[in-house]
Amino acid sequence: MGSSPVNKRALRPKRSIELAVAFTKEESFETASETLLPDRPVSPHLNLVTEAGLTALELQFRQAREAYDAASTIDDVNERRRQAAGPLRDLRYLAVRLRTAQLMDDPASTDTVAFGSTVTFSRDDGRVQTYRIVGEDEADPKAGSISYVSPVARLLMGRAVGDVVETGGQELEIITIA
Repeated sequence: MGSSPVNKRALRPKRSIELAVAFTKEESFETASETLLPDRPVSPHLNLVTEAGLTALELQFRQAREAYDAASTIDDVNERRRQAAGPLRDLRYLAVRLRTAQLMDDPASTDTVAFGSTVTFSRDDGRVQTYRIVGEDEADPKAGSISYVSPVARLLMGRAVGDVVETGGQELEIITIA
């Protein structure tokens, strides 16, 4: 009896196809990997912003655009890609954040803590802290602002002066709301 024909192609080892930059400078592969920056993560929460937060997003967008435009004038293609990668990633992120921004009015009342409120509270250990509750992109605890989705802000929102909330085994008492 005869044997069945052997497909010699099927017996050959498969070759890896990683030749994207086979006919370019050796450093181009490294450059390509440097310029493929991952996107900045976009929060799943509503993009609430204060007036100052919206203005800051617009400024950051303009600055990223200027940096991208400056990088686009570089003659060396590898250096151009390197210099444009960060601003391009920022432009994608900021475009989404500007498109989804929901400008919030200043709080109508200081009776309860709300988005945009500045709240002062005391801790069990005697520390007194003051924070303004703002959008995620403008939050900077060292500068006195926290995101409305932060654990402390979520506990404080809707509360009034004199209310006490607990976080991490510690009590916070609201002293003032502005």
